[in-house]
Amino acid sequence: MADLPIKNKIRMLRFMSGEMTQKELAERVGVTRQTIMAIEAAKYSPSLEVAFKIAYVFNVSIEEVFEYQP
Repeated sequence: MADLPIKNKIRMLRFMSGEMTQKELAERVGVTRQTIMAIEAAKYSPSLEVAFKIAYVFNVSIEEVFEYQP
């Protein structure tokens, strides 16, 4: 399966947030760790709501987390 055109900086943001685990982020966003893992690996595009929640957790804009690369 090919990577999606939406890239993200979730791993970097987790590291900069005290090395937050995927599980911790998932709990704060309200999804499973597997969902965070798939989003982080660009294997799954999050819903708009989940994307905003991820940005909110890191206190950054959605554009600072996700980037569209056609």
